[in-house]
Formats: sequence, C-alpha cells, structure tokens
Amino acid sequence: MDELKWGLLTEVQGRAQADMLKAYLIGNGIDDAELFQETLGQHIYPTNLDIFGNVQLFVPNEQLETARKLLKEYINLME
Repeated sequence: MDELKWGLLTEVQGRAQADMLKAYLIGNGIDDAELFQETLGQHIYPTNLDIFGNVQLFVPNEQLETARKLLKEYINLME
C-alpha cells in the first residue's frame, strides 16, 4: 500500500482564514496546500459567517515540517 502523500497541518475555523493561511504558505515556498471542508451551503449559498464548519489544511508530507514552522510564524503575525 502506498504511503499517504499529504499530511494534516492544521484545522481552522472558516474558509476565509483557511484561504489566507494557504496563500501565506504557498507564498513562502510550500509547493501546494489543499483545503478540506465539510459544510452545508459553501457553494450554493455563500456566506461570510464562519459558523459553517472547520477547514482542514493539508500539505505534502515532505514539506510538513517547513509548513509547521511557517504556521508558527503566521500565528505570531496574526497576534
């Protein structure tokens, strides 16, 4: 069986926060980041309310450690 190619970096509240973090990671050298969200109405009834679910952010396993360091930097910037 093949080893998983993606690792879970973090889970955030709302799509807007996830999109900003994804852009930060890609802008700082992470090749790709994928978002996974289970929610109702994400595309049918767009909303700016973050109560519609958490978003998981995945990065390639070979970049997971770098992404964790960037996540810490990102959190410090947001404080």
